[in-house]
Amino acid sequence: MTPHLKSRPLRWLAGILIGVTITLVLIWVALSAFTGFGLIQFARMLRGGQLHINVDQPTVVRQVRTLQRLETVSYTMDKIISGERENPVLPAFLAGDKLLLVVHGEVIAGVDLSKLQTQDVTVTGRSVSIHLPHAEIFTTRLDNTKTRVYSRETGLFSTPDPNLESEVRQEAERQLQAAALEDGILKTASKNAVQTLTTLLSGLGFETVHID
Repeated sequence: MTPHLKSRPLRWLAGILIGVTITLVLIWVALSAFTGFGLIQFARMLRGGQLHINVDQPTVVRQVRTLQRLETVSYTMDKIISGERENPVLPAFLAGDKLLLVVHGEVIAGVDLSKLQTQDVTVTGRSVSIHLPHAEIFTTRLDNTKTRVYSRETGLFSTPDPNLESEVRQEAERQLQAAALEDGILKTASKNAVQTLTTLLSGLGFETVHID
């Protein structure tokens, strides 16, 4: 029993050392990828030297662009949408076609950072200023697993219109996007993008970050 009790602290210590080593390697890889931070510089920092990260304007532009379509907000909605076909002569119970669709949809918006231009970024020492592209809607879609026909009423002398459901779905997407815009989805997308990039740039050593 005694040898087993002594070996457990050694295994525990070895696990900690491996974990610390992996963490340090990941930190160096991240710094190297973004700033070209060398292994020798990193080793000096670990020995107590002061860390100086020099991130110039081309580097900031290049790395921000790699984020590409930064999705920052998702808007969802549940709604019942109706659509119908009417006969100009006969009443609906004879020649009508009416459909009620229960829809669940999602609108995703964000900022396409691949559109960032060189002149949109200014780096001065430890200060950086970025003018972001306008926020935009990336996708508007219905969730087919949660969207279904609630009811359909067809007149005695008419047959279901095969295009009616597709048209109602298109109208549902239009209403979904309009509701998201009315609720300020683009403003929220811009705000969230600013917060995300501010955190990223502050972590790289910039003391002043201005994004508009």
